[in-house]
Amino acid sequence: MLALVTLIAFAQPNKSLVQGTVTESNSKAPIAGATISLGNRKTVTDDWGKFSFGKIDKGVYELIVSSLGFKEFKQTLSVKEAETKVAVQLTATALFLQPLEVKAVRASDRAPFAKTNIAKEEIAKTNLGQDIPFILNQTPSVVINSDAGNGVGYTAMRIRGTDATRINVTMNGIPYNDAESLGTYFVDLPDFASSVNSIQIQRGVGTSSNGAGAFGATINMSTNEYNEKAYGESNNSFGSFNTWKNTLKAGTGLLNGHFTVDARVSRINSDGYIDRAKSDLKSYYFSTAYISKQSSLRLNIFSGKEKTYQAWYGVPEDQLLTNRTINPAGTEKPGAPYDNQTDNYTQTHYQLLFNHSFNNRWSFTTAAFLSRGKGYYEEYKADQTFSNYGLPDVTVGGVTVTNTDLVRQRWLDNYFYGQIASLQYKHEKDELTIGGGWSKYDGKHFGDIVWMKTGTVSKEYRYYDYPATKTDANFYAKWQHQLSAHWSSFADLQYRHVNHDMKGFEGNPALNVNRSFDFFNPKAGITYNNNGWQAFFSYALAHKEPNRDDFQAGVKSQPKPETLHDIELGVEKKNGSYHFGANIYYMYYYNQLVLTGQINDVGSYTRTNVPHSYRLGIELQAVAVVDKWINVSGNLSLSKNKISSYTEYIDNYDTGDQNAVAHKNTDISFSPAVVAGAAVNLLPVPNFEISLLSKYVGKEYMDNSQGDNRKLNAFFVQDIRAGLTLKKILFSEIHIIGQVNNVFNRKYEPNGYTYSYIYNNTLSTGNGFYPMAGTNYMLGVNLRL
Repeated sequence: MLALVTLIAFAQPNKSLVQGTVTESNSKAPIAGATISLGNRKTVTDDWGKFSFGKIDKGVYELIVSSLGFKEFKQTLSVKEAETKVAVQLTATALFLQPLEVKAVRASDRAPFAKTNIAKEEIAKTNLGQDIPFILNQTPSVVINSDAGNGVGYTAMRIRGTDATRINVTMNGIPYNDAESLGTYFVDLPDFASSVNSIQIQRGVGTSSNGAGAFGATINMSTNEYNEKAYGESNNSFGSFNTWKNTLKAGTGLLNGHFTVDARVSRINSDGYIDRAKSDLKSYYFSTAYISKQSSLRLNIFSGKEKTYQAWYGVPEDQLLTNRTINPAGTEKPGAPYDNQTDNYTQTHYQLLFNHSFNNRWSFTTAAFLSRGKGYYEEYKADQTFSNYGLPDVTVGGVTVTNTDLVRQRWLDNYFYGQIASLQYKHEKDELTIGGGWSKYDGKHFGDIVWMKTGTVSKEYRYYDYPATKTDANFYAKWQHQLSAHWSSFADLQYRHVNHDMKGFEGNPALNVNRSFDFFNPKAGITYNNNGWQAFFSYALAHKEPNRDDFQAGVKSQPKPETLHDIELGVEKKNGSYHFGANIYYMYYYNQLVLTGQINDVGSYTRTNVPHSYRLGIELQAVAVVDKWINVSGNLSLSKNKISSYTEYIDNYDTGDQNAVAHKNTDISFSPAVVAGAAVNLLPVPNFEISLLSKYVGKEYMDNSQGDNRKLNAFFVQDIRAGLTLKKILFSEIHIIGQVNNVFNRKYEPNGYTYSYIYNNTLSTGNGFYPMAGTNYMLGVNLRL
């Protein structure tokens, strides 16, 4: 942060400041979120339609202003004075193009919450085949990991130390989190980033309305892009570990003044850094829309099919130094590892979205959706007891055989469907949104045996079959009011009802759980804005239901829902040449669910409610345009993440029981106290950019005991990315991207697990880690017709 301030202070003074406003030509109302291009610089307007560029060399530039629903504005701008002002008026098109379904769930520029917006251009810079978490790596408080070690296949992220089950994810306003586990599996939608045109990350509770409760962050992704002209693209990447990405995109543009069609097909293959961690990923995206003057109707269909060799067992600690790519998966098979120890899943989404504007004050949006998922993971299991699979013992040559090797498949077969809707009012000082939604999850969990070394089993036989349903309904009202020229208020009230109905669990088929939860989630805040400064204060209350694994605790120890009180205080300063900000947060959890090692009444390890825990932190950000050929950015998160008290349970193999160990004021697992990112972007010539990227993550613990023998070490890694754009050479545009990851070949592990036990009166701890690849590269060539 000191370096950024120094760069600002020593920046060349002989520059001009360009400031302006963008308004509607008829109503003179400000237009928020309009894209402003001036030479090779870009920015967007704030909620008051204002924008600025600092440190502009004097000269003549082309000013381009664009915003969805308005005709593009172009003007030659002569920059001569120390300060240049411009007023732009945009004329509305004859088509209704506003993405209301996204506006209903996103935080506006004035909303009193910590947020980061990522535009399509920024997504494209990093989209070389790695999954969504890797595209978000440079945003504040984010820590990412990958089972295969190179960002292809199963990936995950934590934001403010909270995992995917506590991050609310929506796509075009529609819930995406898995209804039962509450997690998010981006591997099920390979190359989805190629269809996303914007992402907003809200840290903390935020303004989440639909889907799972946000206990660490909210990620809103939008794909409903409008392209006025026909286009075609071919995006191809190749890199280390035999990684390939091939994408074809095409669109018709506007047909007959009303229709559009956009489509994409993708394929990603990789051998992975970890042994046998192969990925074979395919996906498609199709979107068609009818747009009139006051309405739009859009149908989205997108699907992903993944086949990945299992790499979720990690690397044992005693192998980390000598064989850090070893993969235990499939090794129960004698001889060579089982070649089909794979995860197989297909997920298809159907979205029908309707937007309508009654007049310039009232608008309405609704969407119906269906997500269809089906798949299994297959594994070789050695020396399995017949009785554990509900099968009789086998007699061979007069000898009773009780065990056998077998290959089993564990299946998921589910439907997730529902509807969301919102009514929006906007006039002068007020913006009101009233909305809600409902969804139903209908899932089947069952297991098949596809091969047995001894004995036979019919194809129709299932050794377990546990159906489950979940319903979710919510209603909310959001009101943003401008109190004065500089002050605005925000209020958000949500009621949510959740019901789980689960008929049996593995290991306890007779356990039927039917539980309902009713949550009231209020949020309120105030924002001050003046002369480029903005400050806010907010409070939010959130609740979250347990996930499916938690309910396996048994009859005697059913989990309680979690409660979160989130207080946020932020300040930022923006002008055309720099932007810096700080956000302080205090997140107090009541009844947070954590792993303690305790075995429940059905013999499983499940999470237990701990009464009191909290996260206290500060997030610092800064961006500075030093000159037209260099800009720098950075973020730093410092936090304290504590559980007031909890009891750890350790298996004692000497007694056949568990030993209880009390802990006080320990760190919450997987919550580093320091997370930082930095980027230096060099633009030596037009259309060529070199980025130097750095990421630091402090040490973190793999359980809540805060033991030094159960931690992940801190790491600091650097990447280099270069991008070159060539225009009107054979193609309309050729964009070449090259990236070298982990330039200095650091050996680090951002994820792991730990297990402790007592044997012969000795406490032993076993750790497993998920190493990331050393120096590796990706090269992409994107062609646009």
